Amino acid sequence: MEKDVEIGIFGGTGIYDSGLLENPQEVTIDTPYGKPSDSITVGMFNGRKIAFLPRHGKKHTIPPHMINYRANIWAFKKLGISRIIAPSAVGSLKEKIEPGHFALPTQFVDFTKTRVGSFSEEGRVIHISVADPFCPELQESIKKVVDSQGDNIHKDCTYVCIEGPRFSTKAESKFYRTLDADIIGMTLVPECQLAREAQMCYASISTVTDYDVWAEKPVTAKEVLETLGKNVDKTKKILEDLIEMIPTTRRCTCAKALEEAEF
Repeated sequence: MEKDVEIGIFGGTGIYDSGLLENPQEVTIDTPYGKPSDSITVGMFNGRKIAFLPRHGKKHTIPPHMINYRANIWAFKKLGISRIIAPSAVGSLKEKIEPGHFALPTQFVDFTKTRVGSFSEEGRVIHISVADPFCPELQESIKKVVDSQGDNIHKDCTYVCIEGPRFSTKAESKFYRTLDADIIGMTLVPECQLAREAQMCYASISTVTDYDVWAEKPVTAKEVLETLGKNVDKTKKILEDLIEMIPTTRRCTCAKALEEAEF
């Protein structure tokens, strides 16, 4: 298998097929950690080789707490991918962050419970730094693209990641707001920290689908999907322009993340 794919895209809820790739081919990869969420679609976009993997599976059959995050990251690494763009759906924890807007996480708070969050195994301990969890170079490109398109994007957001698949209770939602967090979702962790361990650049683009239940507006799956449906074309346009914007040479430090992380 050739390791010549440059950019990987994890499709989130509502983005099951990128629809961007020329001459797409389906690739099936087995990993030491089991099977990824689905087959991976590999193709060209404006001269750059791209891979697309829906993290919940093409038919949205995998709940967030059962996604095989390690297999997904490992499969992208095996293809040669050095940069990951990760669209996702989130709820809002602040009035000003309205459904239909975009958010750019720069920090996270982890409230997941059962997920395997590291490639560390017996005989190899990785103390990875996630003080700044996301690639600054990718984030800068995202900011420029969304600003140029005139979409509403909230920058420097803190993402609360919960276990799911249930939504929050009112008490939980109000507690998360006391952390001064901005958005809430179910898939960022451990995806972003595994990408860091794999020395891959990673950035998330979050679509705000609802006000979390703190706003006394109960969240429903139907509401989430309706908002996502309205934003799918915007998200795909962001991805198109972002792929063109990303520099061909990495100048960040993501590729050296393990240099001070292992004993």
